[in-house]
Amino acid sequence: MALVKRPPPALPFATQVAIFSRLAEANPAPETELHFVNPFTLVVAVALSAQATDVGVNRATRDLFARADTPARMLELGVEGVTDHIRTVGLFRQKARNVIALSRILVEDYGGAVPDSRAALMSLPGVGRKTANVVLSCAFGHPAQAVDTHIFRVGNRTRIAPGRDVDAVERAIEDHVPARFQTHAHHWLILHGRYICQARKPRCGVCPIRDLCPYEEKTA
Repeated sequence: MALVKRPPPALPFATQVAIFSRLAEANPAPETELHFVNPFTLVVAVALSAQATDVGVNRATRDLFARADTPARMLELGVEGVTDHIRTVGLFRQKARNVIALSRILVEDYGGAVPDSRAALMSLPGVGRKTANVVLSCAFGHPAQAVDTHIFRVGNRTRIAPGRDVDAVERAIEDHVPARFQTHAHHWLILHGRYICQARKPRCGVCPIRDLCPYEEKTA
């Protein structure tokens, strides 16, 4: 039986403090790039963002949220009404059905409010752990870590939070990133991965944590 290679250890505490201090200095109050007006529209926006770009979702939801910014109003639109607004988003038909289904549950089971519980959020159609964590973080200020492909890459490449899968990286962030940085950690990491520590050619020349990063294949 082949042995599965264990990920390297996370960076030591002092290095973590130095890294997140720099990220915080550069961007003290990072926010999601998805546009939303309340917790409900955030749930919808994040659910729509699966296999889609934030820019594309924002374009599709601008008019949608102007028409329906509560679960009750979304139900009034119906599946076809939602579908008409999100046709440019990948998997739009299934996502439209999920939006209507989760809106109905919020109305019937939660009085139209979005619950601030991970388990309750994950019981909604189209809402997985990552989506739930984004909502907990952005809507309720909970230090939840929503690990996407950017954060998975950055966590392993920099050894801030190494792990074999997204769940392991999520745990590594919670275990190793100092508590004072937990609230904004996933925002800093996703933005770092999206704009600096990119997949094919990381922009190491402009990276604010270049000297603290153990990645060996740095670019100029």
